Amino acid sequence: MSQQQLQQLSQELQEIEEQIETLRTNVEAVQQEKTEVDEAIEALDTLETGSTVQMPLGGGAYLRTTIENIDEVIVDLGADYAAEFEEDDAVDALENKKEHLDDQIDELNAEIAELETESDELEQQAQQLQQQAMQQQMQGMGQGQPDE
Repeated sequence: MSQQQLQQLSQELQEIEEQIETLRTNVEAVQQEKTEVDEAIEALDTLETGSTVQMPLGGGAYLRTTIENIDEVIVDLGADYAAEFEEDDAVDALENKKEHLDDQIDELNAEIAELETESDELEQQAQQLQQQAMQQQMQGMGQGQPDE
C-alpha cells in the first residue's frame, strides 16, 4: 500500500470518468439523430403532394418549395448511400433506422454501466487503501510514545 497506488487508482478513475462522459455525449448525439428520424416520419405521414415546405439549403438558409411527388422519397442509408423509396417504404426504412439507433443507444448505455461498475470498484479499493494508510499512521503514532 502506497501513495503511488492511490495516485494510480485516482488516474484510472479519472480516465473512466472521461470515457463515461464521451459515451454519454455519443448517446445524446444518437438520440438527436433518432429525434430527426421521428420528425421525418411524422412529416411523411402528414405531407401530401402539392404541400409547401421550407427546404434547408445549409448555413441557416431555407427555400420555400412545393412537393411535386410525395411518393419519391430519398432516404439516407448511411455510409454515404441513399435510396429512393415510395412513401410507405420510406417510412419503413426510417423505422428500421430508428431501431438501429435504439440498438446503438442500448449498447452505449451498457458500456456506461460497465464503466460505472468498474469505477465503483476502484473507488472502494481507494477507500480501503486510505483506511489502511490511516490505521498504519495511527499505529505508528502509538508506538512512538514512551510508557510511563
